[in-house]
Amino acid sequence: MADPSSYRPKPGQIPDSPGVYKFRDEHGRVIYVGKAKSLRQRLASYFQDLAGLHPRTRTMVTTAAAVEWTVVSTEVEALQLEYTWIKEFDPRFNVKYRDDKSYPYLAVTLNEEFPRVQVMRGAKKKGVRYFGPYGHAWAIRETVDLMLRVFPVRTCSAGVFKRSAQIGRPCLLGYIGKCSAPCVERISAGEHRELAEEFCDFMAGRTGAYLRRLERQMQEAAEEMEYERAARLRDDIGALKRAMEKSAVVLADATDADLIAVAEDELEAAVQIFHVRGGRVRGQRGWVTDKVEAVTTGDLVEHALQQLYGEEQGDAVPKEVLVPALPEPVEPVAQWLSHRRGSQVSLRIPQRGDKKDLMATVGRNAQQALALHKTKRASDLTTRSRALEEIAEALGLDSVPLRIECFDISHLQGDDVVASMVVFEDGLARKSEYRRFQIKGRVGDEQIWHGQGQDDVRSMHEVTARRFRRYLQEKQRSGEWTEEPAEDAPVEADGPMEPGAGRPVDEDGRPKRFAYPPQLVVVDGGAPQVAAARRALDELGIDDVAVCGLAKRLEEVWLPGEDDPVVLPRSSEGLYLLQRVRDEAHRFALRYQRTKRGKRLKASPLDAVAGLGDTRRQALLKHFGSLKKLRAATVDEICEVPGVGRKTAETVVAALAGAAPSAPAVNTATGEIIEDDGAPPAALSAERGQER
Repeated sequence: MADPSSYRPKPGQIPDSPGVYKFRDEHGRVIYVGKAKSLRQRLASYFQDLAGLHPRTRTMVTTAAAVEWTVVSTEVEALQLEYTWIKEFDPRFNVKYRDDKSYPYLAVTLNEEFPRVQVMRGAKKKGVRYFGPYGHAWAIRETVDLMLRVFPVRTCSAGVFKRSAQIGRPCLLGYIGKCSAPCVERISAGEHRELAEEFCDFMAGRTGAYLRRLERQMQEAAEEMEYERAARLRDDIGALKRAMEKSAVVLADATDADLIAVAEDELEAAVQIFHVRGGRVRGQRGWVTDKVEAVTTGDLVEHALQQLYGEEQGDAVPKEVLVPALPEPVEPVAQWLSHRRGSQVSLRIPQRGDKKDLMATVGRNAQQALALHKTKRASDLTTRSRALEEIAEALGLDSVPLRIECFDISHLQGDDVVASMVVFEDGLARKSEYRRFQIKGRVGDEQIWHGQGQDDVRSMHEVTARRFRRYLQEKQRSGEWTEEPAEDAPVEADGPMEPGAGRPVDEDGRPKRFAYPPQLVVVDGGAPQVAAARRALDELGIDDVAVCGLAKRLEEVWLPGEDDPVVLPRSSEGLYLLQRVRDEAHRFALRYQRTKRGKRLKASPLDAVAGLGDTRRQALLKHFGSLKKLRAATVDEICEVPGVGRKTAETVVAALAGAAPSAPAVNTATGEIIEDDGAPPAALSAERGQER
C-alpha cells in the first residue's frame, strides 16, 4: 500500500486550469482517469487526510504510485479527452458500464451496391443504417417479415446472392414476392437502392405519409376496378400497421428522445435507456456497473452519456435527452452532445406530463434490472470466492490467486507444435490477455532441444520461460528492475490474439503483453510438466509465483517436488475452476494449432514458384486436372496452357521436381485413396483424430 504523500506534486506545480488527470500504479498502469475545471483544486482533494476520504477513493490513492495531468482549453475538451482515455486505458477504478447482453440491431447495408437488411450485433460499421436496439433477434425477424411484403429488399448473404446471379435463378423469397430479386436483374441497382431507402424512412418513423399514399393508391385501384391490385395494397397496409403496432405510441407529439434512468445502491448501479423515435419506443438497452469510485447520480448519468454517444454522430444523437439528474456542471456535457449531433441538444429532467410518466417506467425497468443482476451476481461472487479459497488452501498459498495463468501444448503427432496461455482474474476469463506461442525449440539464443517428435515437457519449459522472461523485460523497461537482463533474453515475437498488434510501449499506459505476473501458474499435465515450468521460473529467479498441474486422467493436482498429487473432492468448486481454466487453455491451443496446420495443408508446391500468380496457378490445375498430372507433364505440355511461357514452364517443372509428393489422402468413411488434386485439406479429417 503506497503513501499518497510519496508522490504528491509540489505546491504550485499543478496548474489552476481545466484538464484531465491520470493516476498510475507501481507497474505504470493507468488505474484512474478524471477531469476537472480546476486541476489544482481537484487533485488537492485526493491528498488530504486518508481518514477523510471516501473508502473507494482511499483505496485508489493508496494503490496509485504517481499522478500526471494534461491541460486543455475548455471543459468540453476535458470531457472528450476523459472519454478517450477511459476507452484507451480501461482504468480499474473508473465507472465502466457493462452491457447485460449484446443487443441486436436491424441494419441496412447502404454501403453496398445492393443494400441488404439483416440482424447485426457488435460495433457499428460506417455506411450502415441501424434501427433499434431490440430486446430479441426474433423481434427483428418478425418485423422484417412483415415489412418485406411492402419493401422487398434483399436479405440474403453475399454467397447466396452471387450463386443466384451465376445460375440465373432467384432464391425462394424471390419467388414468393418477398425479394425484388436484383440478383437476376428483375430490378436495377438504382431501383433497389430506392426501395431500401424507403424501408429506412419507414423504420425511422416517417410512416404517416407513406400509409396515406398507399391508401390513396388502393382507392384509385378500386375506382379503376383493378380489384386484385387494390386487395394487394390493402394487405400491404395491414402488414405495415401490424409492424407499427409492435412499438406502441408513448409520446403523442412524435418526439425523438432518449430517456435514461438510474437505479443504484452503495455498491452497484444499473442504467436503462429507452430510445423513442417518432413518439414510439424503437429500442431499449441496459447497463450495470460496480461503483468503484465515489460518484453521484449525476456522475453516473455523465458516464452513461459518454458510453452511449461517445462513438455516435449526427441523427444518432437525438434532439432531446431526458435524465433523472443532471451532471455537474451540465453546460460542457450539453455542448459536447450538441457538437456530436451538429445541432442543439436539450439535456434536462422531465417535470410533468407524458415524459415524466415514461421516465418513471424507465426507472422501474432499471430497478428490476439491478435486482436481477444482484441476484445473479451474489451467487457468482459467492461461488468464485469459495473456489479461489479452496485452491489457496489446497495448494498452501498465502493468499487467494486473483490472477491465474494456464499453459497448454498442442500438436499433431509432433508437428505444428504450439502453446496457449489463458488468463483468469477473480475467477473470470480475461480473453483480452490470452496469448499464443509457436514452439521454436529454443529459449533466447540457446538451442535447447532438437528432434522431430513431440516433447511436451521441453515445450512447456520453453513457453513458461518465454512468458516470464518478457515479464522481467517489462519490469526493467518500467524501471522496477534494475539488474541487467540475461544475454539470452531477446524480445519475443509472441503476439496477442488480435493479428497485427504492435509491441507495447510502457510510456503510454496501455496494457503490455506480459507486464503483470500471476499468483498461480497452472499447466496442463502431470509431474513432468509441473517440474519443467518450475525449473523455468527458478532459472529466471522468480520465486513468488506458485505452480501446479492438472492431469486429465484422474483430475489430480500436482505440485513441484511432490511425489503424490493433491486430490480435490469431485464436488469442489476449486477443482471445477481449475478444470475450466485447463479446458479453456486446451480449447485455445487446439484452435490455434488447427489454424496453423490448415494453412500448411493448404500450401501447394506451386505457391513457391516465382512469378506464378493465382490466375495462372488455377489455370494450370484446371488444364491438367490435378497436381499429380501436372507433375508428370513436360515443359512443352505446360507451355500449351494459355499465359504460361517456356521460362515459367521450366520453373514449374523444376519446382515440382524438387518438391516431394505428399502422402495420399484417405477418405475415412470409405477407405478410398483420394487422388492428389491440389486440394490437400481432404486429409484434414483423417488427421484430426490424432491431434492433441
